Amino acid sequence: MPCTATVPNLTAREQAHHLYEAIPPGLFRVQDQNERIAWRVSPEPFALSERQTREIETLGADLLRFYRALNNLYNRSARGTAPAFVAEYLDHGKPQQIVKLARQNRFKQEIPGVIRPDLIVTSEGFVATELDSIPGGMGFLGAMTEAYCQLGIESVGGNDGIPRGFAEMLRHVTRAEHPTVALVVSDESADYRSEMAWLADTLRRLQLADAWLRRPDEVLFTEDGLFIRHDDGREARLDAIYRNFELFDLFNIPKQELMLYAARHNRVKITPPPKAHLEEKLAFALLHHHALAPLWHADLGDESFERLQRLFPKTWIIDPRPLPPQGTIAGLQAGGAPVADFRQLTALPKSERAYVVKPSGFSELAWGSRGVKIGDDLTRDEWTAVIENALGSYDRTPWILQRFHKGKLVRQTYFDRERDEIREYDGRVRLCPYYFVTGEESVRLGGVLATIAPADKKLIHGMTDAVMTSSMRA
Repeated sequence: MPCTATVPNLTAREQAHHLYEAIPPGLFRVQDQNERIAWRVSPEPFALSERQTREIETLGADLLRFYRALNNLYNRSARGTAPAFVAEYLDHGKPQQIVKLARQNRFKQEIPGVIRPDLIVTSEGFVATELDSIPGGMGFLGAMTEAYCQLGIESVGGNDGIPRGFAEMLRHVTRAEHPTVALVVSDESADYRSEMAWLADTLRRLQLADAWLRRPDEVLFTEDGLFIRHDDGREARLDAIYRNFELFDLFNIPKQELMLYAARHNRVKITPPPKAHLEEKLAFALLHHHALAPLWHADLGDESFERLQRLFPKTWIIDPRPLPPQGTIAGLQAGGAPVADFRQLTALPKSERAYVVKPSGFSELAWGSRGVKIGDDLTRDEWTAVIENALGSYDRTPWILQRFHKGKLVRQTYFDRERDEIREYDGRVRLCPYYFVTGEESVRLGGVLATIAPADKKLIHGMTDAVMTSSMRA
């Protein structure tokens, strides 16, 4: 739907005031209870160039192909028709129950319904640092987009792109025109509860789906399916569950066995599917693996494969197993010499440590930037400890080494509430497009969250002194 300004012709300062009051409080965790919003407000969305907008609009199809190709590669590896190391890496460190769950015929071909890359804006273009299939941010991006729309400012994806995209995804998953859905948020993911409540409320308000926020223990089970109970005592049978909880925490989730039983017997759909191998960051390393190139080419096509190789930074799995005397780690050098042991990296000076080290997945450290370490931001001792920890953690949680690409500088405006004025600062940008899978080969772009962190910050995330905003066409 097009935007119709309800409060037009305001100054930038007045726009910021309106946004601060119009965006619902609590959609992002606020430490200072005197603040409604935990980040800096910009009077207008982040402006994307025409080329950037086109690239983002077409990227979703490539990422959908990537997920399908990765899933196909894993399944083939598991049954012995593709290199065995693919499934071995993707399953490494996981309990057998999790591996068996992902390989069940009921879930074998399913992929996530929401795809969100983290795109760093560099001087050479976009670099995707990771993919997220259970992303935060949908609720507060949707609310921000609505608030900008009240000013007559159209965001990429449209003023209701997030709820409409999410609803289209649910219709595709359930094959129901008006599905009944529970957005199930665990205690571990409680920070996202308020924004998921906004999303559920908005889906009902726009009559797109009968969606409700629920804790796992509030889902009711019978042999006929899963149900939720409303305040007036009525019960509604669920067509789908949106899984807003991590698989590493699965065994701590109340009623998870009943939810999975119902999904296995096709009495409810669950999205994203319980497939931990599709949530591993080491998939980037597999895309760059020379031995797998023919398989990626066959599934992705030449053009998508080449675009994704440029988009995904060089990535290596920090595997402690020794190589034969003549072996080296493909594409990795230290001091101009080939690397045969990751410990060789500990001798690198800061100027040559443009790397990120982080857990691949299936860990409480693998989301929210909790386990991310940047090499040139550490002392020699700290850097050595990071490498040793990654090597020592391999059997529990594989870690990855990834090329660090610095974002280019941009000039960003924001509203300084203390001075009651619009100010500027130099920052670096992370863009998070939200793609919703609406068919076997189709996605819908719901919106693009922009986070502009101060230039002196190495990691770009939702910090209090960053601007968080939607994006618009320049």
